[in-house]
Amino acid sequence: MKTIEINGVREEIIERSDFPVERVRAILGSEVTAVLGYGPQGRGQSLNMRDQGLNVVVGVRAGRSQDRALADGWEEGENLVSIEDAAEQGTVVQYLLSDAAQIAMWPEVRKRLRSGDALYFSHGFGIVFRDQTGIIPPDDVDVILVAPKGSGLTVRTHFLSGRGINASFAVHQDHTGRARDRALATAFAIGSGHVFETTFEHEVFSDLCGERSVLMGLIQGAFKAQYDVLRAHGHSPSEAFNETVEEALQSLYPLVGEKGMDWMYANCSTTAQRGALDWAPRFEAVLRPVIEDCYQKVLSGEEARITIAANSDPNYRSRLESELGAMADQELWQAGRVLRDFRPERAAGEDGDRSGPG
Repeated sequence: MKTIEINGVREEIIERSDFPVERVRAILGSEVTAVLGYGPQGRGQSLNMRDQGLNVVVGVRAGRSQDRALADGWEEGENLVSIEDAAEQGTVVQYLLSDAAQIAMWPEVRKRLRSGDALYFSHGFGIVFRDQTGIIPPDDVDVILVAPKGSGLTVRTHFLSGRGINASFAVHQDHTGRARDRALATAFAIGSGHVFETTFEHEVFSDLCGERSVLMGLIQGAFKAQYDVLRAHGHSPSEAFNETVEEALQSLYPLVGEKGMDWMYANCSTTAQRGALDWAPRFEAVLRPVIEDCYQKVLSGEEARITIAANSDPNYRSRLESELGAMADQELWQAGRVLRDFRPERAAGEDGDRSGPG
């Protein structure tokens, strides 16, 4: 465990070395972890726990999720059962269904929780917006959260490669006095590398804002805006895509991840540095009010209402596929599908140059 301080704010960072697999098994050894749902998080977390020798049962509906679970080696009637049966068996119930499915299934899950069980989430949505979701746990269970900072696919691939994904954890309700240990042990059981403490509220507010802003919404908007400007001024699709997306993802962003934005700047030409330093404050001035507006809409519950209403629409899946299809058909991503095949590691089995612009 390490204590860090940044601008007077102190935080404890708990590392995998603080919770080796022996300690994890000692805490969870008598538990039955029931993973409800086999989407990206359910799959990644359950497989990682199984690989570490923990007692895991997966609850799914018949269909695509069940077929995938069977292909992954879960055994029907043994450790692969219905959602209701898994909730009945679990002492740690990982509620990893989609937000909409959590709302729909809550009455069935709620009545199967026993005193002393732990109800586990990887997203604070259902609890924080309980006035809209109706997810109100009984007083005699622990309510905990572990939120990996990445997709369920990344949770799995990082684990398989010997790496750990960062995660936050929180205790919303501690009935047994063991809620913190249960949360931390599960965090490392699912493959976390290090974790930091938060609250359900802070997790969901930061997560919803982040997804809508720099993680997904903003970056799609920024990529498309720059690509379209370059194309409008006569640049070819190859040039516009490479200057907008390919160089960012393959050259510059890995440098930011490695040592920070200053490191990336230091590895670019002085011309690139000067322009970036001059323009960054202008983009910040434009974007900060937009991100603040986004955060306030998350805080008020408006974004939750929009999400719940959309996900509850019986035609939502077809509408979603239509919206994603429209994005895929943008020339920007048409260019990407063609040009990704020319990446050096694909064409010659080698790493590409990461020298940066200029």
